[in-house]
Amino acid sequence: MKSNKPKYNQIIEAAVKVIAENGYHGSQVSKIAKAAGVADGTIYLYFKNKEDILVTVFKEKMGQFIEEIALATSMQENAEKKLFTLIDLHIRQLEKNHDLAIVTQLELRQSNYTLRRQINAVLKPYLTMIDVIIGEGIETKQFREDINVPLMRQMIFGTLDEIVTNWVMKEHKYNLVDQVPQIHALLIHGLRS
Repeated sequence: MKSNKPKYNQIIEAAVKVIAENGYHGSQVSKIAKAAGVADGTIYLYFKNKEDILVTVFKEKMGQFIEEIALATSMQENAEKKLFTLIDLHIRQLEKNHDLAIVTQLELRQSNYTLRRQINAVLKPYLTMIDVIIGEGIETKQFREDINVPLMRQMIFGTLDEIVTNWVMKEHKYNLVDQVPQIHALLIHGLRS
């Protein structure tokens, strides 16, 4: 597996930093290679092109992100606590990695249609996890039974996405994690039966 190779991981980490600092379009493969401490040609042993690097960065980071959230939510006893855990980890993981937050919130949005489709495919398991939590809440009667699950999923993900984007745009001038209880309370208020 590629992710077990040190140079591959160096390139992924360097790509996050370089893209956050220079923007996707201003991030030449040579800049990523230099930041990773590898020769330009080494990049092409692992990636087809710069677009492939961006998609892979998202796959790797989102994959880790989804695994952590899935594990943490599975340890919670009910849907309300699972939703709090999902919100908390979503916010916490992006707050602790400013460069990754810039890449996910700003740079991925400027990509072309093909790239956005690949990114949406990577995001699908995360959105499914939200659906499962909502479904569990409906089933256990913690949440209203008349909830439109896809609409509520969009509201949850959209809320988190917009809050992190605003934080990135304001150059991280406030503590994002401090907002988690209020975000959860507002969303739960709309969900409760």
